[in-house]
Amino acid sequence: MSIHSKFVEVASKNKKKIAIIDNTTGQVYTYGKLLIASLLLSSIVKKKKDEFIGIMLPKTAGAFITTFAVLFSGKVPVMINYSTGADKNIIYAKKKGRFRHVITSRKFIEKIGLKPKEDMLFLEDIISTVSIIKKISALIKFFIPKLFIAKKSPDDIIALLFTTGSEKEPKAVMLSHDNIFSNVEAIQKEFFIDNNDIFTGVLPIFHIFGLTTSLFLPMLSGAAVNTFANPLEYETVAKGIKNNKCTIITATPTFMRGYSQKSQAGDFSSLRLVIAGGDKLNKNIKDSFMNKHGIEILEGYGTTETSPVISVNRVDNNKFGSIGQPLPGVNVKIVDINTDEEVPTGVEGKIYVKGRLVMKGYYDDLEETALHIHQGWYDTGDIGIMDEDGFLWHRGRLRRFVKIAGEMISLVAVENAVEKYLEDDQLCCAVEIPHVTKGAEIIVATTSDINEKELKKKLSKELPPISVPKRILYFKELPVMGNGKVNFREVEDSCRNKCE
Repeated sequence: MSIHSKFVEVASKNKKKIAIIDNTTGQVYTYGKLLIASLLLSSIVKKKKDEFIGIMLPKTAGAFITTFAVLFSGKVPVMINYSTGADKNIIYAKKKGRFRHVITSRKFIEKIGLKPKEDMLFLEDIISTVSIIKKISALIKFFIPKLFIAKKSPDDIIALLFTTGSEKEPKAVMLSHDNIFSNVEAIQKEFFIDNNDIFTGVLPIFHIFGLTTSLFLPMLSGAAVNTFANPLEYETVAKGIKNNKCTIITATPTFMRGYSQKSQAGDFSSLRLVIAGGDKLNKNIKDSFMNKHGIEILEGYGTTETSPVISVNRVDNNKFGSIGQPLPGVNVKIVDINTDEEVPTGVEGKIYVKGRLVMKGYYDDLEETALHIHQGWYDTGDIGIMDEDGFLWHRGRLRRFVKIAGEMISLVAVENAVEKYLEDDQLCCAVEIPHVTKGAEIIVATTSDINEKELKKKLSKELPPISVPKRILYFKELPVMGNGKVNFREVEDSCRNKCE
């Protein structure tokens, strides 16, 4: 079964139930209204000749409607990241996927400072030109929708999403309907997701964490989603959680920090499930959330290539510091960095993953696909350890190790040491700065105005001399990308500028 045919089943059974509470427009969509709107738009999208259709929209009802409309039409949505340069990302995506049209909104591109471009399809224009005949046609289809949606197999591509491109140019990840299904089904079972839940939708749909856990997961569960176009409007999101009595939120630790800071004790009393992913959860953020709201943040782990969730802590089985146990049906092994041979429990190595969640491959890139998938096992490029209880511990990206005087130093380990001495829920980020004689040195950027000399003295007692940061630099805030992750590149540039 395809994802969109399953959505039709759920929507048909829950026609009068609320599906979306759109915080941006103030509109409320029932499943029936959402289904009609998606069928209506799909009849227009279907006329486009390309296999792929770009989508560049924030987390609004429009993004949900457009995603299902493109799937109904039999085409593949290409999720475009607007937070790291909308213009260049549109050009790159269209060239990579060889398609013409991008569905977006005039109000939205105006807000992000992007000029209208050829072959952009604007939701406002589409709505204004819809005829009475098309509306009647959509209403008829609403009663027998399965006859009017594209038939797709579980192995067909459901979406193209792009990697961040931090090492090379972004890769286009091909995810299938079954890839997403495997994640949705496992999460539903592990966390008892049902149609009584109300999700907080803050993560953008160009980020797989947002696409799976706050679009497909709630929509295939008959749940509601309170959507927010800008996840950085912390106070607005915090009020939305309180006013709409949201029960679930999935977001990055940085976003969690912001929502906690802009809320009052008791505001999040309706939340039963708070899951952080996309970046490491530090103790300060965890403790701040617990102290103010009495809620445990559960840390999970995943990648775009794995749809995304690989492992996650559970409410009744949580080891802070770990990234949890693998989801049902997900196989994880730790292999030697050099030989790719599996290592014993408790030994550090690369994290390999196998199961239905692993992508089909990188679009139009057999070489990169072959480099990352070996006999069904996906090489995450992350370093980790599996303990005797089956919990996975993340030690950082292989690329977040720096070689100094011939030794490999983990920047994540440095961050973990620094975080012990930061106040409240302050952040830090360790980066590598080139050095003439050493090759490199470590600089730590932090939002805590802490005494540099005293901190380095404390760190020298628990870190090897070679791992002690050369400088501790204070920043009012650390730059964050649209998906909620700390922007390492910008932090590195800022540190380099301060050190010059």
